[in-house]
Amino acid sequence: MLVLAASGMMVPAAAQITVDKMEVHADDVSFRDTLKTNSSVDADYFSLARYKAERAAIRKERNFLEISTGLQGALTSYNDPWIETSGGDNSIALTAVFDLKHTFKKNKFSIETRAIAKFGYNRMKVETQRIGADGKPMVDENGDKVMDSEGIWFKNQDEFEISTAPSFKMSKNWSYGSIIKFRSQFVNGYKSRSEQKLEHRKSGFMTPGYLDVSLGFTYTCPKPKFPIVINLSPVALNATFAENDLIRRDNGYSYGIEDPDKTSKYEGGSSIQIDFDRKFGKSEFLRYRTMFYGFYGWITDIGQANKYHNYHNYLAAYDQWEQGDKNIKDKPRLPVHPIVRWTNTIDIKATKYLSTQLNFELYYNRSQNVETMTKTLLSVGLTYTFKNK
Repeated sequence: MLVLAASGMMVPAAAQITVDKMEVHADDVSFRDTLKTNSSVDADYFSLARYKAERAAIRKERNFLEISTGLQGALTSYNDPWIETSGGDNSIALTAVFDLKHTFKKNKFSIETRAIAKFGYNRMKVETQRIGADGKPMVDENGDKVMDSEGIWFKNQDEFEISTAPSFKMSKNWSYGSIIKFRSQFVNGYKSRSEQKLEHRKSGFMTPGYLDVSLGFTYTCPKPKFPIVINLSPVALNATFAENDLIRRDNGYSYGIEDPDKTSKYEGGSSIQIDFDRKFGKSEFLRYRTMFYGFYGWITDIGQANKYHNYHNYLAAYDQWEQGDKNIKDKPRLPVHPIVRWTNTIDIKATKYLSTQLNFELYYNRSQNVETMTKTLLSVGLTYTFKNK
């Protein structure tokens, strides 16, 4: 068996393998982009929040808003024993102040709008003679007047002013434009505390009312420590209104409007306005503001009829006119006098909300009063100022 196995291993082995021939064909393959190519893809995108923030920043840069409000007052009170021994008078004084200033600037154009309002009342005791049932003043058995004592409210300040000043910048410190300013008062004014009836009324809304329009050039000082603004107007208009017939005709307060059938008067000429507003100290505890306005109606003066330069000749002509038919067209007149208004305000801030304010005003208008008029007011009270920047 071993011999057979060994002989089997020594016989060679053979196998047949068949390989099939494969033919390969080259086919063209094209790739297609299935993405939409009719819309562009940009990395930037619109953000509503960003847009609003940018617009708000632009508005803040172009606009400056300052609003100041204040309430000043004083109270004095005595009881009856004090008054009987040492005298005195109970009184209350209240004054409200509002001041708004808005400035808009865009490129070379700017416009400043201002609104100022001051209104105040005080209450004091007034001794008046008692009126009987028959409408006559009462007297006692000794013939002395029978008096009544009562507290009466009487206004001590009443004025509002609205102005706008559009301008275009010419150079660094010069611009040209106009100033439009209107002022009047809120409520009626009377002769005195004890005379507050219709026949005692001497002022009211639009009686008087003033409109100033000027066109010219403005110089702005570039130094922050001397912020003065000077407006020179070769052409200007000054108008006075007295719309209340009762005050103008019946009570005789015409405010320079000579013709009883007219409610307004217009004068043409030139004007100058000087403004100064500066704050002192790091905390701005002190602020001084002043405004000087002067107007001369030389255009009206040139065309004015029946004008007398000599005052004695004017008086003689006026007496002659009084004895005649008093035709308003023939009334003699003096040359037109300049109008001057000078206001000053000093603010002293003790705290953020407590301040002292001193106001002084000088006003000259010969057509209304031959004397110079002045007003002074000192007050202490609460104030609040808002600024957008």
